[in-house]
Amino acid sequence: MPVKIPNNLPATDILNSENIFVMSEDRAAHQDIRPLKIVILNLMPNKIVTETQILRLLGNTPLQIEITFLHPQSHASKNTANEHLENFYNSFDNIKNDKFDGMIITGAPLGQIDFEEVDFWDELCSIMEWSKHNVFSCLHICWGTLAGLYYHYKIPKYNLAQKMFGVFPHQVNHQLSKLLRGFDDVFWVPHSRHTEVKREDILLHPELRILAESDESGVYLLATSDYRQVFITGHSEYDTMTLSDEYFRDLSKGFTIDMPINYFPANDPSKKPASLWRGHAHLLFANWLNYCVYQETPFSLSEVGLVCDYSI
Repeated sequence: MPVKIPNNLPATDILNSENIFVMSEDRAAHQDIRPLKIVILNLMPNKIVTETQILRLLGNTPLQIEITFLHPQSHASKNTANEHLENFYNSFDNIKNDKFDGMIITGAPLGQIDFEEVDFWDELCSIMEWSKHNVFSCLHICWGTLAGLYYHYKIPKYNLAQKMFGVFPHQVNHQLSKLLRGFDDVFWVPHSRHTEVKREDILLHPELRILAESDESGVYLLATSDYRQVFITGHSEYDTMTLSDEYFRDLSKGFTIDMPINYFPANDPSKKPASLWRGHAHLLFANWLNYCVYQETPFSLSEVGLVCDYSI
């Protein structure tokens, strides 16, 4: 089944060319079905790229999904045209009275900035508090994970001496976790971040389970026991060339940056890398949609706040 997206969204043509099933609002209006309502809080600067990456993964499932895009009003976007935001994005004020089956909070290139110094931090806190009663399951990605763990559990982030940059092997900790159904014992994930959370801080919270991690890049996937909060420290949604684009972008700006690990063939940046993570990225998002959202969310979204409990 398709992802229902706004008419004329730029990602539509790209996804159609890749044989990803997407459906316009006009066509979806003629189907008698209740789609899953997913709100995506997109904090990345190039919103069109991130939209395409996430919709690519959401569109490869048998579930029909209705997407709502959200961006913080308290932040002025420098890399996405206002026209695009006005046409396809909502403010929090516009959706705060609505309920959603799921929510995705993306990463953000905020490096080592303290949370409280981020210009939209107060608004993000309001959104994360609102999600407790208006969203059934929240999926956080990279900086979104750091922010969510800090807000909900006071788990701090730590600056890294060197950027975690590359594609790393990960091990499954809980074979019976429904988020990891179908996963190989070892799987690969891209990372691109300057900060981390520490395993020992997470273990202080018995409501959180570390589901997968890496000897090199640390904790990757964790969730509450009821999967109402899911956290990913890496970027499974990245395209094959995303790390390459980041690497050459920083080089062109004169930044000192190491080559991404386990990425370019023979460590030769003139050679095109291959994706080692695409299959598991699709599986992770499909498992979240199916087992954590579709199989669990109440049929009537008005009941979401009645069953949501993050205190376990």
